[in-house]
Amino acid sequence: MPELPNLDRIDSLIVHELQQDARIPMRDLAERVGVAASTCSERIGRLQARQVLTGFHAEVDLPALGRSVQAMVFAQIRPLSQPIIDRFRRDALAMPEVMAVFVLAGGDDFLLHVAVPDVSRLHTFLVEDLSSRKEVVQFRSSIVFDHSRKRAIENLAGDQ
Repeated sequence: MPELPNLDRIDSLIVHELQQDARIPMRDLAERVGVAASTCSERIGRLQARQVLTGFHAEVDLPALGRSVQAMVFAQIRPLSQPIIDRFRRDALAMPEVMAVFVLAGGDDFLLHVAVPDVSRLHTFLVEDLSSRKEVVQFRSSIVFDHSRKRAIENLAGDQ
């Protein structure tokens, strides 16, 4: 595997392996990257201190938790100021339907990833929870039919 920018070959391998399986035993991880377990553990600690590794997470199947409808909701807010952006982001993340909040540049100010049990609950979220906020001047939503994502960050530098 090519080296990632700002990481040597061993750190790049560690990051790659942890993205594939964050629960891999230290002994197995060390063997895969070709270092002693103590060295591997020390490197993981340094990657965490540098905030290259920011957490280890469980992947959750949303439909298994009763959230089979996902949508992307684009919102515009006004007036556009840092305090209002900060408050809207904080409040949106506190809503149980919202899985992620993205602050955008361009025509829309926010993108909310929403997961709900059904279309009726999505409608309630949009009409009662989102449009009732005085700073929201416009929104539009798109239901997600399918979702795929990469499990690992790839080296953008190619073979360098």
